[in-house]
Amino acid sequence: MFNRDIFREYDIRGVADRDLTDETVTALGRAFGTYLRRRGKVDVLVGMDNRLSSPRLKGAMVRGLVATGCRVTDIGTVITPILYYARILYNVDGAVMVTGSHNPPTENGFKLACGPGTIYGEEIQALRLLMEREDYEKGRGTLERANPVPEYLAMLKDKIQPGPKKLKVVVDCGNGTAAFFARDFLESLGCTVIPLYCEPDGRFPHHHPDPVKRSNLVDLIEQVRATKADAGIAFDGDADRLGAVDDTG
Repeated sequence: MFNRDIFREYDIRGVADRDLTDETVTALGRAFGTYLRRRGKVDVLVGMDNRLSSPRLKGAMVRGLVATGCRVTDIGTVITPILYYARILYNVDGAVMVTGSHNPPTENGFKLACGPGTIYGEEIQALRLLMEREDYEKGRGTLERANPVPEYLAMLKDKIQPGPKKLKVVVDCGNGTAAFFARDFLESLGCTVIPLYCEPDGRFPHHHPDPVKRSNLVDLIEQVRATKADAGIAFDGDADRLGAVDDTG
C-alpha cells in the first residue's frame, strides 16, 4: 500500500525515500496515464528538477505512463515554467513535473497537468482511487526525448526589452534547477551577473530553496550591498517562485 497523505490539494508530495517508492510512483504513472486515456488524450510531457531523487522518480513515472499506452516525451532537467511552455510549443495536453519545489531536499513530488492547467483537489483524489482499485488502462506506449529550452529562452528574450542601462544583478539560484539557465540568460540580455549558489546541487547545501522567506535572502541582500548591484534575484528549487531585492537590499 501507499501513503494516502501524499495526495495533497495541488500536488502529490512526500519524503522521496520513504513515501515515493518505485512501486508507488509507477502506480501513480499508470493512474495518471489512465486519467489521460479516459479523457481521449495520449500525449504527455515529463520533466524534472535537479533534486537527487528526481531521476529515479522520473524513470518510475515514465514506466507507468508507457504501460497505459501513453506517448511520453521526456524533456529532461528543466524549470517548471519550461515544462508549461513546452505544452504549448508541442501542443500536448498532459504533463508531469517531478519536483519538490521549495520544500526540503529530502522531499519530492509531482505537479500534474491536463487540459488548460494543473489538476488539483478532487482530480488528484481520483488518481488515488484508481491506484487503490488498481483500475488501469493497458497499452504499449512510447518514449522519446525533446529539448524545448532554446525555444523557451528565445521567447523570453523576445518579450523582455532591456533599458539603456547595463544592469549589475546578483543571482541566487539556491543550487536549484535555475542554475542551469539563469546566469547565461541574463548575460545574454546584457546584464553583468554576480552568481551566488549557481552550481546545481540537489542537496541545497547553502540555504532552503524558498525565496519567499526573508531568512533565505540574507546572503543575497549582503551581496547586493557589498557589490553595489542594481538588484538581486533569488529562485526556488524549480524556479516557479522568485524573490527580488532592490539596490539597497
